[in-house]
Amino acid sequence: MSAQQPPSAPAQGGARPARVAVMAYHGSADAEAIAPAIESFLRQAGVAMVARGIFREPLLEARVSAGDFDVLIALGGDGTMLRAAHLCAEPRVPVLGINVGRLGFLTELQGGAWQAGLEALLAGNYRVEKRMALHAEHRRGAEILSRSLVVNDVVICRGSVVRPIRIQTSVDGHFLTTYVADGVIASTPTGSTAYALAAGGPIMPPELRNILLIPVAAHLSMDRAIILSEGAEVELTVYSDHESVMSVDGRPAQPLINGDTVAVRACEHTVRFVRFQDPGYFYRNITVYMEQNPSARVNA
Repeated sequence: MSAQQPPSAPAQGGARPARVAVMAYHGSADAEAIAPAIESFLRQAGVAMVARGIFREPLLEARVSAGDFDVLIALGGDGTMLRAAHLCAEPRVPVLGINVGRLGFLTELQGGAWQAGLEALLAGNYRVEKRMALHAEHRRGAEILSRSLVVNDVVICRGSVVRPIRIQTSVDGHFLTTYVADGVIASTPTGSTAYALAAGGPIMPPELRNILLIPVAAHLSMDRAIILSEGAEVELTVYSDHESVMSVDGRPAQPLINGDTVAVRACEHTVRFVRFQDPGYFYRNITVYMEQNPSARVNA
């Protein structure tokens, strides 16, 4: 069986969805072109409620976050999957990703294989893969400036000035180390194949529930990845006389000032992805992607 094709028999059965949202990446003409065909297919197959739109459409995103749907079909790439996961984690809505982007490591189907995948979905021939998320808090003294659900990673790093920053790190209230580095990544197992992998971190299977901590370009300080237990709480306090920032799942950076802390722990919410392949798909796919990296393609 080739990667991202539904198998003849699922690892476990699922319920036939009666309420389906179809959402396309707002900047992709290909995604927006496929979405109407998917909507038509679902209606003809007798799905009771189908809603179609694009990401960043406030009313539809609000309905998804409120749990109005049984499944969200997301058309795009990995960035689209991250946005879908943020919408769907709290209401526990599974996400089925159809890749019309560049990498598509988190998606389940390629754009040309969507009909076979939806037939399997409606027949109940799928399983729901649960993935750990993190909760990150940006603290300034006793004030909490922001709270974020993290699907991939939260990154604390230097800004535009090309000099390292100091990040004092504690685990469960006990001092661990002070990194002198471009930054530190706190990652889920899902994020272990993203920025953390580029920084030299280990690849973690998606079913694990651990926190990965890894510095970026450490200078004369600890330069190895650390895998923490699910119950750990990490506090990362920034000390710098120049710009530093934090970013959650690649979103626009939030400025940090000297003494700000980012606290990270396991989130009570779980990300759910629809899978047609057996759990061993992860190892087969990672090998393919590392040998033929789709994101390395450059359009002349």
